[in-house]
Amino acid sequence: MSGYSDWRHLDAERTGLVLVFVSAVGFGTLGIFGIYAQRVGLSIPTVLVFRFALATVLVWTFLAWKGQLTRLRGRALLIALGLGAFGYATQSGLYFVGLEFMTAGMVAIVLYTYPAFVVVLAVTTIGERVSRPMLLALCFALGGIALVTGANPAGASLAGVLAVLGAALAYAVYITLSRAMLVTIDPTVLTAYVLPAAGTSFVVIGTASGDLTIPQTSSAWTILLCIGVFATAIPVVAFFAGLKRIGASRTGIISTAEPPVTVALGAVLFAEPVTAATVVGGALILIGVVVLERE
Repeated sequence: MSGYSDWRHLDAERTGLVLVFVSAVGFGTLGIFGIYAQRVGLSIPTVLVFRFALATVLVWTFLAWKGQLTRLRGRALLIALGLGAFGYATQSGLYFVGLEFMTAGMVAIVLYTYPAFVVVLAVTTIGERVSRPMLLALCFALGGIALVTGANPAGASLAGVLAVLGAALAYAVYITLSRAMLVTIDPTVLTAYVLPAAGTSFVVIGTASGDLTIPQTSSAWTILLCIGVFATAIPVVAFFAGLKRIGASRTGIISTAEPPVTVALGAVLFAEPVTAATVVGGALILIGVVVLERE
């Protein structure tokens, strides 16, 4: 009986590892599809409205299929909608702004400084004590950013770096504020409310700016479908499913596969430069993430 239990535990663990890796690969394609969206003339508001609309339908369908639909009310509902309309919307918008200035691989690397921002927020807002591993991780992150942006000006620009650092900060705020919610609310359920709220923000932005349009070509619709399904809905579901099986620390470590996936795809599909500085700097940032996850 003990052997059967051990086998089931091992099987669940392997499944969790695969799910988180699938999630990392999926999220790693977002910048790639973002570049394709630029090339067919899709505006940022248009891309993000359809991204969140498609992902919302799929995530809610998944929850209904699993029998896990939960209706949030009152304060919980307002917080969830606020997290989406302001936190996740800001992160997503700045991410796509960064793609207009930098390569997809560079955007993915710079975005992965967000765990360092989470640490800074924890220290400054809730008084969490700074440990040596935290300081070491921050040094790795800052050193990596300095290296990839300073030694690789062809792939980076000041405007792009600032936009993506803004996205990383917004994501860190989103994570920090959502922690209290996740004590009582399933992460997938919370995401189901965050997605439509974020999409609504870009409906407002796109309408006000006149940049919200209905795609007219099959190629544009295909790109939007890929962004909504393969770069958003599937990674979200896979991430939380894997998280339940293997825990937060290993999930965070495996998720560091995301930037290398983007860098590799960018190099193969768009001939984006991959210099020694990019590789070493990116590795420093990811080492910092691993150090934080083991803390």
